[in-house]
Amino acid sequence: MARQPVPASQLSDRAQLLLKALVQRYIEDGQPVGSRTLAKNTGMDLSPATIRNVMSDLEELGFLRAPHTSAGRVPTVRGYRFFVDTLMQVRPLENAAVQSMERELRGAHSTHGLVQSASTLLSGLSHMAGIVMIPRRDSVTLRQIEFLPLSERRVLAIIVVNEREVQNRILHVSRDYTRTELTEAANYLNRLFAGHDLQQVRAQLLAELQAAELEANDLLQRVAEMAEQALSPEARELPDDFVLAGQTNLMGFSELADVQRLRGLFEAFTHKRDLLGLFDQCLRADGVQIYIGDESGYEVLDECSVIAAPYGCPGQTLGVLGIIGPTRMAYERVVPLVDVTAKLLSAALNSQA
Repeated sequence: MARQPVPASQLSDRAQLLLKALVQRYIEDGQPVGSRTLAKNTGMDLSPATIRNVMSDLEELGFLRAPHTSAGRVPTVRGYRFFVDTLMQVRPLENAAVQSMERELRGAHSTHGLVQSASTLLSGLSHMAGIVMIPRRDSVTLRQIEFLPLSERRVLAIIVVNEREVQNRILHVSRDYTRTELTEAANYLNRLFAGHDLQQVRAQLLAELQAAELEANDLLQRVAEMAEQALSPEARELPDDFVLAGQTNLMGFSELADVQRLRGLFEAFTHKRDLLGLFDQCLRADGVQIYIGDESGYEVLDECSVIAAPYGCPGQTLGVLGIIGPTRMAYERVVPLVDVTAKLLSAALNSQA
């Protein structure tokens, strides 16, 4: 979890101003910042020697560090954290940019399309990696089901849930069914269970079968065999837990360009466990969450920052979206980008409901 904010009273006004200037300069060009550079950039009437003394104090307090090859300083995770919590001035997105993002999302006609558009927006506007969890709905409503015959004792189940979301399943059945038999089974399910929550359908179906004496009813035997597979919790799991865009953007940052580090990051994107573990924390949080370096608790993200925010419907969090990039990212711009995208995606999902 993100660390507790460092009390602003720990640093003098002068130290805070110099730290802010150093962090902003380092974010801008990625080069260690020296005292002469700060003397020019801050507008304060301070000599380089005075600034060096303040920088030395900041280093002792753990806000800065000195790379071995340079006399300048760079921020530590602690320094970034103080900057984000105390010194940063968020730059709201311009109305034109927000309207453009809204139009982009409005063009998506399915839940997966919305998620894909949101991840692409995050990546394209930040020039980093954009990630959006597939919505996790506590309630999934069956709208319609259809069965189509395939070869070799297989049936294609086409399931419409939550108004517009279409899922396809291949079912392996005990014998070949005719198209008429499959239509009868689908009609039975649609007549009894359309509009019902999928978590309740199987229980209700079992009660129906028991009441009708399954052994003596061929239609119900068909229904039972196919519904057991098509509507099981395992079958309803989406193939992807999140949609990721722009991961190759991370190769353009020198601090992430080490081959081993990139390999670890891309493995994390593939295996998903660490990222989903971090995003699960955000599901229970309010508003934008900022994880800098090792604050995430996952070693593979030690050189990265993750800016994330939950999205969903009123009273229900459906997922989390965010941006992954180097710790040297423009937090003032990225934080509102994530915040606005989460709000726009929530609104778009609500309009589809």
